[in-house]
Amino acid sequence: MSKKTAIVIGAGIVGLATARALSLKRYKVTVIERTGKAVGASIRNFGMLWPVGQPDGLLYNRAVRSREIWKELADTVGLWYDACGSLHVAHHPDEWQVLQELQEAFSGNNRPVQLMDKEKIQDNFNGINPQGLLGGLYSATEMIVDPREAIATVPRYLQEQLDVQFVWGKTITEVQTGKLRLDQTTLQADIICICSGADFETLYPGIFEAQPITKCKLQMLRFKCTDEAYRMGTSVCGGLSLIHYNSFKAAASLPVLRKRYEEEMGEYVQHGIHVMISQNGKGELTVGDSHEYGLTFDPFDQASINELIIQYLNTFAITANWQLVQTWNGVYPKMTNGQTELFLQPDKDVYIINGVGGAGMTLSFGLAEELVATL
Repeated sequence: MSKKTAIVIGAGIVGLATARALSLKRYKVTVIERTGKAVGASIRNFGMLWPVGQPDGLLYNRAVRSREIWKELADTVGLWYDACGSLHVAHHPDEWQVLQELQEAFSGNNRPVQLMDKEKIQDNFNGINPQGLLGGLYSATEMIVDPREAIATVPRYLQEQLDVQFVWGKTITEVQTGKLRLDQTTLQADIICICSGADFETLYPGIFEAQPITKCKLQMLRFKCTDEAYRMGTSVCGGLSLIHYNSFKAAASLPVLRKRYEEEMGEYVQHGIHVMISQNGKGELTVGDSHEYGLTFDPFDQASINELIIQYLNTFAITANWQLVQTWNGVYPKMTNGQTELFLQPDKDVYIINGVGGAGMTLSFGLAEELVATL
């Protein structure tokens, strides 16, 4: 009996995760990507796999499952990763209060977290600004991959291990039940999954317009350290990140912290700036980011936003030996109604998987397993 066929549109992380899940469910899978390689939001991020930012229950479990898949995949193909955890630091008493509350809440739900005082942070990690440092919350669940390397390597894994085929540099212009148009050719498939990120509006503009969905533009930077052997030892976040992730709402005093940020750092809140650091296998340090929402963006980065990011970076990290080597922006779709993904069926056996926001690297593998199991 021949396998059923599936076509996945888009070779970003959601498309790759969907292709994996379909192949494991015994579909013959082809991925079609309109560019010669993936160049969208999936390669323009920190490469952080970030369970700590997900609320308890479905999303946290999905993040943990995605991390397991990443490790299995990376070990199979020799992809670099660092299961280094994460450290949220506090330089103000209200930040320290929030971290203590989070430690109690997270530990009560069996998350592997621990509070560290200033001395323990300095003993275990490098590059944390000691001036005014009160302590930090370390979480053991986070992992780093280099997104540029990872998103280029996963297709090889899918080809070699799961016999997934890839078509690069070709644009789909029309999708119907059981078939789609590729240039002047009609391709047939039992299932079609549209995983094209912010671009799915091209194929289904009416459906896109009807959804509670917007787009987010972020700005990011990459540094190199003059000491080639330098390692921070973990991913590091300043206090502003505490008002960014939904899981941190478990802290009762978080509204008080947010109020201070709004009063004292209004420009940061206005631009959705919170500052994090991840370090890849080459020692490069990725720093960001900002959040600007809308449907159409100025294509140019704002130097003032990058300056704000760097200014805040210097309040919690020691960067004297860092050299700025790259800046860029990325755009991803995000739901405006609080939902964590968009899963639609515009036609029979045609599915749209979208709207995972800035958590694609963290959630996509687990999400794809869950959704494909329902098909």
